[in-house]
Amino acid sequence: MKLSAVIISFNEEANIADAIESVDWADEIIVVDSGSTDRTVEIASKLGAKVVYKEWKGFAEQKNFAMNLASNDLILSLDADERVTPQLRSEIKAIIESGKLADAYRIPRLSIYLGREIRHGGWYPDFQIRLFNRTRGKWNDRIIHESFQPAKDASIGTLKGNLLHYSVRSTREHGEMIASRYAPLGAEQMYREGKTTGPLRAVLSGIAAFFRSYILQAGFMDGFSGFRIAYFAAHNTLLKHLILMDLLDKNRIQDVQDRK
Repeated sequence: MKLSAVIISFNEEANIADAIESVDWADEIIVVDSGSTDRTVEIASKLGAKVVYKEWKGFAEQKNFAMNLASNDLILSLDADERVTPQLRSEIKAIIESGKLADAYRIPRLSIYLGREIRHGGWYPDFQIRLFNRTRGKWNDRIIHESFQPAKDASIGTLKGNLLHYSVRSTREHGEMIASRYAPLGAEQMYREGKTTGPLRAVLSGIAAFFRSYILQAGFMDGFSGFRIAYFAAHNTLLKHLILMDLLDKNRIQDVQDRK
């Protein structure tokens, strides 16, 4: 069975080459780009990837679009800041050659945070379904932390080789990612799900997030990096709840105005 590797990108000139080279053994590589203004498209094209433009509509929609462009049903899906390790490559090749494939495979993802491997704090093994038969599921429609959702009767295997995730390269980058992406999108997801919050819940949720990451999930074992991860987990949770409060307030004001 042939394999198609698919990658979504936007201004990833620092990452795209390594991502593509980690899957250069695949039968086909497709990059779906949402309008990069740097050299992402140029680099991907020179490395032999098929590059297709799609206006950004969200992570899940981009990934469903990418997998549906593939010539093969067997899909290996990556983000541009992820890499397939040699061990994972060997495992995938072996199961393809065996001809006995499950419908989807869970892969452990190992994050590299500020240059350090993170194995605690809830960050590892962080199993992700990234190898799958596209006819047996699709990416769910969550606006953040999207995941491939296999069919209810799908067979699911687990691989041992890591998928490397070069997540954050500086403290400033981590803070900016939370402020611009994770907290706003997380709040929007909570709002869509009908969740509510308040000042006390926001504060307590932030404290709980730090305690869970640093103590219960042994983040302290990762040294000061573990502390920073726990701190940002608390910061993200608190900010997410504050943004949700704003959304709820705006909704109440709109309801009042609509009744007048």
